[in-house]
Order: sequence, then C-alpha cells, then structure tokens
Amino acid sequence: MLGKLNCYVVRAGVFLIATALIAGTVGCGPHSQNLKIQTWYDLDAVRGNLTGSYILMNDLDSATAGYDELASPTANAGKGWEPIGTILAQPYVLRSFVGSFDGQGHEIRDLFINRLGEEYVGLFGIVDEGGQVEDIRLVNATVTGYRFVGGLAGASVGAVHDSYSSSSVTGYEEVGRLIGFNGGNVSNSYSGGNVTGLGRFVGGLMGENEGTVSNSYSGGNVTGETGAGWVGGLTGFNGGTVTNSYSSDNVTGWRHVGGLVGFNDYGGTVSDCYSTGSVTGIVDVGGLVGYNDGTLSNCYSSGNVTGDASVGGDVGGLVASNDGSVSNSFWDIETSRQSNSAAGTGKTTAQMKDIVTFSGVGWNITAVANPGARNPSYIWNIVDARTYPFLSWQS
Repeated sequence: MLGKLNCYVVRAGVFLIATALIAGTVGCGPHSQNLKIQTWYDLDAVRGNLTGSYILMNDLDSATAGYDELASPTANAGKGWEPIGTILAQPYVLRSFVGSFDGQGHEIRDLFINRLGEEYVGLFGIVDEGGQVEDIRLVNATVTGYRFVGGLAGASVGAVHDSYSSSSVTGYEEVGRLIGFNGGNVSNSYSGGNVTGLGRFVGGLMGENEGTVSNSYSGGNVTGETGAGWVGGLTGFNGGTVTNSYSSDNVTGWRHVGGLVGFNDYGGTVSDCYSTGSVTGIVDVGGLVGYNDGTLSNCYSSGNVTGDASVGGDVGGLVASNDGSVSNSFWDIETSRQSNSAAGTGKTTAQMKDIVTFSGVGWNITAVANPGARNPSYIWNIVDARTYPFLSWQS
C-alpha cells in the first residue's frame, strides 16, 4: 500500500524502510481513459499522469520516435530511460504508478537503463496498490540499478498479468528480470535472459516475493556474485505464495541457493511447482529450495545440484536445509546426482515419469497421450512413462 500508507515496509527480516512520504501528489481522482501510446514520447508522458488508463498501440523500439532522447544508451547523460513512478528525495515524495497499462501484446524493445546508484529501477519504478500492468512484452532490455531493480518494474504492490521480460538485469539487492520486489499479484507472466545480483535477493522472475505468484515461469541464467545469498530461479526470497509455477534457470550463488526459491521464509508457501535447471552454490544449496522455513507441497526438481558441504553448508536434491513443512514433493536422484535431501522423497528418473508416483499421494494429475494433448481440468499432466509431470497450462 505504497500510495495509501505513509511508509514502505519490506518484510524480509533484513531491513525496513519507513520513510515519511507525501502520497497525495500523485492524484487520487478517476483514471483518465484510453490514453494511447504510440511513441517513446507518449510513454514518457505517462509520468505526468500516474492515474491514467493507457493502451500501447504498437511496438516501440530503437527506430521509434523519441528513443534516442529518452531510452537509448545516450539518453539522459548516459543513464537511459527514467523509470515511471519513483520516490523523490528532498522532500520525500512518493510518485508511484496507480493507473492501468495494457500492452495489448505489443513489444517494448531495446530499453536501456544505467542507474547503478539508484533504487526502484525498471520500465516502471514503482507500481502501487491499485496499479495494473498487463500484456506487455519487454524484449532486449538492459537494466542496471542498485536496489529494487527489475526489467518491467523495480517494485510492485499492484497487479502484473500476462507479461514477459527478456532482459539483462544487474543490481545489488532485490533484483529480478521481471520485478525486483513483489508485494502484489503476478500471474501468467514469465522472464528470460540473464540476471546478476551482487548482494541479496536475486531471482529469475523477481528478487523477493511477499505477494502472490501464479502460473508463471522463468528460464535463463541467475547469477549471485561471490558472497551473494538468497538466490533462486524464480525468486530469491519468498515470504508470500507461489503456485503453479516453475523455473528452468541455471542458478549460481553462495548461500541459500535454490532452483526455484533461494529462501522460503516462515509463512511462505510453494505448491504445485517445479525446477529443472542446474544449481550451484556453497552453503544451503537445493534443487528446488535452498532453505525452507515455510511450506512446500506437490513440488519436484530434476536439475543437477552442486554444493560445497565441506564449509559447513548443506546440499540437497530437493531442499538443502528445512525447518518448515514439506509434503508430497520429490526430486530425481539420478539427474540431480544427489541422494540426500533435508526434505522430500528421492526417486529414480523412471519413477519420476510414472504417474503412480504422483497420483498415489494425491496430486491433481492425469495422463495424456502427448505433451500437446493437454487436459486443463487437472493442474498436472504427464505422458506416462515418457515425461516428467508438467503443468497443463504450459506452452
């Protein structure tokens, strides 16, 4: 509730921002309707009316009017695009986006941002409660910031639906290819490309999730540099809810490193999810979750897992360290090359492709003839004896 409370709290158990803000400056009247975006100039004008209802009418790229002045590597003295919605200092003024933005499936290409010392960095800096961003394809974006850094949004407590970010994103904390920090709702969205974090909370889709994530996935490379922790394929830190989602990211970090989630906090829930990418780290390294203090159910992992337990860390096929609840969850002991886990049940590759493994513990799963013959009446589908389970909505 960034625009309605005079504070902003990130409940990661690590830090708290509670800054007096002047929220009324964004305007609280009815949203203006059908404001059409056709050029980078039009997109830049959104910051002048943060309550508007916008429609992207066509693709925007490096050949579209306004790119050189507003979104290129030479724009704004080399800083590139200025994020829409931010916190202004001296005096502290919150100017977050609380309108709606419908991309209509169009692409925003070639976005460049280089704001290494700044927070709330992305196409949108802050999407506040009541704000909605949907059906946008962010392609070939290069985004660099300090904290709360994402291709689409640095931070969101609003709604992000049916959107995609193919980006190279770099930051220190709260770094993700789609969103840096999520306290709202993200659904039917995905990300690809590379994300690099130098500190904590680094994820393929988002750096930290304190809201809800559903029917979403990520695939690419997630890298936490030396000493970086809370690194995950989908999200580095989860204190919220993640359902029907997966990651195929190759994940590298130092501490609390997981194929799907780096650190699943107390109160964090992960269900009907899986990961398939390789995972490499030093301490608390898991195929699905590095450290679990919350709830995992109906999940599996199959990627290769490598860790260095000699320094006191833990390595697990599914979960490295567990102080929470894990039920009906599995990992492939052959592909992961890990025979142990702090939680979950290890299975051979053949067993992981056997519907009995999953239906026997109550998964909402059915057999189909081939991967293209989906049965959406069930959460999970499987081509028995041929494939791992897959989500019925997967493309």
